[in-house]
Amino acid sequence: MTERPLLFIDVDGPLNPFRSAPGRRPSGYIAHTMLPDSWTAMHGGGTGGFQVRPLTVLLDPAHGPKLQALPFEPVWATTWEHEANEWIAPHLGLPPLPVVEWERTHFTDPAGLHWKTRALAEYAAGRPFAWIDDEITPHDTDWARERYPAHCLLLRIAPELGLRDGDFAELREWAEAHAPVA
Repeated sequence: MTERPLLFIDVDGPLNPFRSAPGRRPSGYIAHTMLPDSWTAMHGGGTGGFQVRPLTVLLDPAHGPKLQALPFEPVWATTWEHEANEWIAPHLGLPPLPVVEWERTHFTDPAGLHWKTRALAEYAAGRPFAWIDDEITPHDTDWARERYPAHCLLLRIAPELGLRDGDFAELREWAEAHAPVA
Protein backbone atom coordinates (compact mmCIF):
# COMPACT_ATOMS: atom_id res chain seq x y z
CA MET A 1 0.00 0.00 0.00
CA THR A 2 1.23 3.49 -0.84
CA GLU A 3 1.43 6.03 1.93
CA ARG A 4 -0.16 9.39 1.32
CA PRO A 5 1.95 12.50 1.92
CA LEU A 6 1.79 13.93 5.43
CA LEU A 7 -0.01 17.21 6.09
CA PHE A 8 1.38 19.01 9.14
CA ILE A 9 -1.35 21.31 10.51
CA ASP A 10 -0.74 24.27 12.78
CA VAL A 11 -3.82 25.58 14.62
CA ASP A 12 -3.25 29.27 15.36
CA GLY A 13 -3.05 31.08 12.05
CA PRO A 14 -4.24 28.44 9.56
CA LEU A 15 -7.34 27.20 11.42
CA ASN A 16 -7.73 30.04 13.93
CA PRO A 17 -7.20 33.39 12.16
CA PHE A 18 -6.26 34.98 15.48
CA ARG A 19 -4.94 38.15 13.84
CA SER A 20 -8.22 39.03 12.14
CA ALA A 21 -9.42 42.48 13.13
CA PRO A 22 -12.31 42.56 15.63
CA GLY A 23 -15.55 42.79 13.73
CA ARG A 24 -13.83 41.69 10.51
CA ARG A 25 -13.80 37.95 11.06
CA PRO A 26 -13.43 35.99 7.83
CA SER A 27 -16.68 34.49 6.59
CA GLY A 28 -17.68 31.09 8.02
CA TYR A 29 -15.76 31.32 11.31
CA ILE A 30 -17.43 30.73 14.65
CA ALA A 31 -15.97 31.97 17.96
CA HIS A 32 -15.37 29.32 20.65
CA THR A 33 -14.32 29.94 24.23
CA MET A 34 -11.63 27.49 25.36
CA LEU A 35 -9.55 26.92 28.46
CA PRO A 36 -7.08 24.11 27.74
CA ASP A 37 -4.87 22.92 30.59
CA SER A 38 -1.69 24.06 28.82
CA TRP A 39 -3.08 27.61 28.52
CA THR A 40 -4.02 27.64 32.20
CA ALA A 41 -0.57 26.33 33.20
CA MET A 42 1.20 28.86 30.97
CA HIS A 43 -0.68 31.70 32.65
CA GLY A 44 -0.12 30.82 36.28
CA GLY A 45 -2.65 28.04 36.65
CA GLY A 46 -5.13 30.24 38.44
CA THR A 47 -2.94 30.34 41.56
CA GLY A 48 -3.21 33.06 44.19
CA GLY A 49 -6.82 33.81 43.34
CA PHE A 50 -5.83 34.85 39.83
CA GLN A 51 -8.31 33.67 37.20
CA VAL A 52 -6.95 32.70 33.82
CA ARG A 53 -8.92 34.26 30.98
CA PRO A 54 -10.18 31.75 28.42
CA LEU A 55 -9.06 31.86 24.81
CA THR A 56 -11.39 32.88 22.04
CA VAL A 57 -10.66 30.58 19.12
CA LEU A 58 -12.16 31.19 15.69
CA LEU A 59 -12.87 28.02 13.69
CA ASP A 60 -14.61 27.36 10.39
CA PRO A 61 -16.52 24.04 10.59
CA ALA A 62 -16.15 23.65 6.80
CA HIS A 63 -12.39 23.17 7.24
CA GLY A 64 -12.76 19.68 8.74
CA PRO A 65 -14.41 18.10 5.69
CA LYS A 66 -12.07 20.01 3.37
CA LEU A 67 -9.01 18.73 5.24
CA GLN A 68 -10.36 15.17 5.22
CA ALA A 69 -11.00 15.35 1.48
CA LEU A 70 -7.35 16.16 0.75
CA PRO A 71 -5.12 13.23 -0.33
CA PHE A 72 -2.92 13.52 2.78
CA GLU A 73 -2.41 11.89 6.13
CA PRO A 74 -3.13 14.81 8.50
CA VAL A 75 -0.96 15.35 11.61
CA TRP A 76 -1.22 18.08 14.24
CA ALA A 77 1.95 20.22 14.24
CA THR A 78 0.94 22.76 16.85
CA THR A 79 1.82 23.78 20.38
CA TRP A 80 -1.69 22.61 21.23
CA GLU A 81 -0.24 19.10 20.80
CA HIS A 82 -2.78 16.47 22.03
CA GLU A 83 -5.15 19.20 23.19
CA ALA A 84 -5.88 19.87 19.50
CA ASN A 85 -7.72 16.54 19.45
CA GLU A 86 -9.75 17.58 22.49
CA TRP A 87 -10.44 21.26 21.76
CA ILE A 88 -10.08 21.80 18.00
CA ALA A 89 -10.92 18.55 16.19
CA PRO A 90 -14.51 18.22 17.52
CA HIS A 91 -15.45 21.70 16.25
CA LEU A 92 -14.16 20.76 12.79
CA GLY A 93 -15.63 17.26 12.71
CA LEU A 94 -12.16 15.71 12.58
CA PRO A 95 -11.29 12.37 14.15
CA PRO A 96 -8.35 12.27 16.57
CA LEU A 97 -5.18 12.86 14.56
CA PRO A 98 -1.56 11.88 15.21
CA VAL A 99 0.39 14.61 16.98
CA VAL A 100 3.95 15.88 16.68
CA GLU A 101 5.18 16.08 20.27
CA TRP A 102 7.69 18.87 20.70
CA GLU A 103 10.80 18.25 22.75
CA ARG A 104 10.98 22.02 23.23
CA THR A 105 9.24 25.02 21.68
CA HIS A 106 9.87 28.62 20.69
CA PHE A 107 13.66 28.34 20.72
CA THR A 108 16.16 29.99 18.41
CA ASP A 109 17.45 27.58 15.80
CA PRO A 110 21.20 28.01 15.15
CA ALA A 111 20.57 28.31 11.39
CA GLY A 112 17.72 30.80 11.83
CA LEU A 113 15.00 28.30 10.92
CA HIS A 114 11.58 28.21 12.53
CA TRP A 115 11.78 26.04 15.65
CA LYS A 116 9.42 23.45 14.07
CA THR A 117 11.24 22.98 10.76
CA ARG A 118 13.87 20.38 11.69
CA ALA A 119 11.46 18.46 13.93
CA LEU A 120 8.91 18.15 11.13
CA ALA A 121 11.56 16.97 8.66
CA GLU A 122 12.64 14.38 11.22
CA TYR A 123 9.05 13.27 11.90
CA ALA A 124 8.35 12.90 8.17
CA ALA A 125 11.41 10.64 7.85
CA GLY A 126 11.76 10.95 4.08
CA ARG A 127 8.03 10.91 3.25
CA PRO A 128 6.64 13.73 1.13
CA PHE A 129 4.91 16.32 3.29
CA ALA A 130 3.14 19.66 3.26
CA TRP A 131 3.16 22.00 6.24
CA ILE A 132 0.63 24.79 6.82
CA ASP A 133 1.64 27.43 9.35
CA ASP A 134 1.55 31.21 9.69
CA GLU A 135 5.21 31.45 10.76
CA ILE A 136 6.96 29.75 7.83
CA THR A 137 9.68 31.91 6.27
CA PRO A 138 11.44 31.75 2.89
CA HIS A 139 14.50 30.54 4.80
CA ASP A 140 12.56 27.48 6.03
CA THR A 141 11.31 26.78 2.51
CA ASP A 142 14.80 27.07 1.01
CA TRP A 143 16.30 24.84 3.72
CA ALA A 144 13.66 22.14 3.19
CA ARG A 145 13.96 22.31 -0.60
CA GLU A 146 17.76 21.97 -0.43
CA ARG A 147 18.07 19.42 2.38
CA TYR A 148 14.93 17.33 2.65
CA PRO A 149 15.20 14.08 0.61
CA ALA A 150 11.58 14.06 -0.64
CA HIS A 151 9.12 16.58 -2.01
CA CYS A 152 7.77 19.05 0.50
CA LEU A 153 5.51 22.09 0.42
CA LEU A 154 5.78 24.72 3.12
CA LEU A 155 2.66 26.87 2.78
CA ARG A 156 2.53 30.06 4.81
CA ILE A 157 -1.03 30.98 5.79
CA ALA A 158 -1.93 34.59 6.63
CA PRO A 159 -2.95 34.62 10.33
CA GLU A 160 -5.55 37.31 9.69
CA LEU A 161 -7.29 35.21 7.01
CA GLY A 162 -6.78 31.52 7.91
CA LEU A 163 -7.02 28.75 5.34
CA ARG A 164 -8.80 29.78 2.17
CA ASP A 165 -10.14 27.89 -0.83
CA GLY A 166 -7.00 28.70 -2.84
CA ASP A 167 -4.86 27.09 -0.11
CA PHE A 168 -6.93 23.90 -0.27
CA ALA A 169 -6.60 23.88 -4.07
CA GLU A 170 -2.82 24.35 -3.84
CA LEU A 171 -2.52 21.52 -1.31
CA ARG A 172 -4.60 19.17 -3.45
CA GLU A 173 -2.64 19.96 -6.63
CA TRP A 174 0.67 19.52 -4.85
CA ALA A 175 -0.36 16.19 -3.26
CA GLU A 176 -1.63 14.82 -6.54
CA ALA A 177 1.62 15.82 -8.28
CA HIS A 178 3.92 14.52 -5.54
CA ALA A 179 2.16 11.53 -4.01
CA PRO A 180 4.35 8.42 -3.80
CA VAL A 181 3.99 6.10 -6.77
CA ALA A 182 2.72 2.59 -6.01
